[in-house]
Amino acid sequence: MKLCMVGTGYVGLVSGACFAETGQDVICADVNEAKIASLEEGRIPIFEPGLEDIVARCADGGRLRFTTDVAAAIGESTAVFVAVGTPPRGDGGADLSAVDAVAQAVAEHAKREVVLVLKSTVPVGTNARVRRLVKDAKHTVHVVSNPEFLKEGDAVSDFLRPDRVVIGCDEDDDFAREVMSRLYHPVCLDRDRIVWMDPASAELTKYVSNTMLAMRISFMNEIAMLCERVGADVHAVRAGVGSDDRIGPKFLYAGPGYGGSCFPKDVKALVHTGRENGMELELASTTDRVNERQKGVCFRKLRQHFDDDLRGKRVAIWGVSFKPRTDDIRESSALTLIDALLADGAQVFAHDPEASEHAVALYGDRITMVDDAYDAAKDADALCLMTEWRQYQNPSFERLKELMSRPLLIDGRNIWSSYGLRALGFTYDGIGVKGS
Repeated sequence: MKLCMVGTGYVGLVSGACFAETGQDVICADVNEAKIASLEEGRIPIFEPGLEDIVARCADGGRLRFTTDVAAAIGESTAVFVAVGTPPRGDGGADLSAVDAVAQAVAEHAKREVVLVLKSTVPVGTNARVRRLVKDAKHTVHVVSNPEFLKEGDAVSDFLRPDRVVIGCDEDDDFAREVMSRLYHPVCLDRDRIVWMDPASAELTKYVSNTMLAMRISFMNEIAMLCERVGADVHAVRAGVGSDDRIGPKFLYAGPGYGGSCFPKDVKALVHTGRENGMELELASTTDRVNERQKGVCFRKLRQHFDDDLRGKRVAIWGVSFKPRTDDIRESSALTLIDALLADGAQVFAHDPEASEHAVALYGDRITMVDDAYDAAKDADALCLMTEWRQYQNPSFERLKELMSRPLLIDGRNIWSSYGLRALGFTYDGIGVKGS
């Protein structure tokens, strides 16, 4: 059985490579000729730990191929995964034009009974929409919803060792169930991780999962602000609350707001789905509003320290990606900070282990990206930690003290709160912590 993955972005490339790693014969198809040419030469367009090795190994083994001939790839395959982009529209809904195009291509070019798998993040009702597009196909097209739950930075592990595999499929569709069970069998050897449900429930599960996680982050960010007002410490509150088995400790860390390609888009999409169906999902919409406000927290702290005048100040930023172990800067809180600093006339010197190229592409010469983190801090009036890369977690503070013009640290991730930095002569400001 051959598998075609249409779309070689983050989800498509990781999923296709990992299916090939389990022994599946995979064709990754994309209309972007430059991207396919790069992949055929072994160059991976994203930074994801472990992915490059898997792609090279599976390509060398003949289990993973790349092509721009989407029609031919569909014609060879029994399962076609849709992993194309679904960017947000201005109203918060999703642009499904690429999904529609793949569905129409499958209806036209499939040469056998085929399972069409919706891997892209799509709103509720997309499965039904796609079924209408393929209902007159020459060969039977079974439409299945299989949302992804891949964390950037841990995507390979998430795919090969998943918490669960959500599959939305008709209960009486034996063909589709057999194909999907076989594809995911290698990651279910120790226990069956597949959670079967109807397609609409599978579509909704993706949005609800991400919104609930985002909600925890926004709630703790609000509590961090309350901690600053009442003299409490958010670390202590998190430890006390997270030790409750009913709550647990994950996603309770205060910071400068969530970013990336999933949480912001999915929260907005869930709110939009509610409104389309006559409901205002108030917790979800508030989660989004709180996050937008929180993304400006480090800038507000800087203005307080400089009496609302940042003109000509040199600000160092450590971390531009929205989280560690990825080069993705989409919706990163660091970008919110950089935009605000530039608007106020500050000079920005920044470092990131993986995302520098993307930052330069976005800002050009309006900011200075440097190759060494300490170079960013040289002569800086303030240093802001925005992404908790490991190399930033225990730096030489003595060296920083010598390099910086003013020893002001804005710790957006509360990584340095226990280091006794005030005793070293620093002005330290975290998010809802007493620390240092």
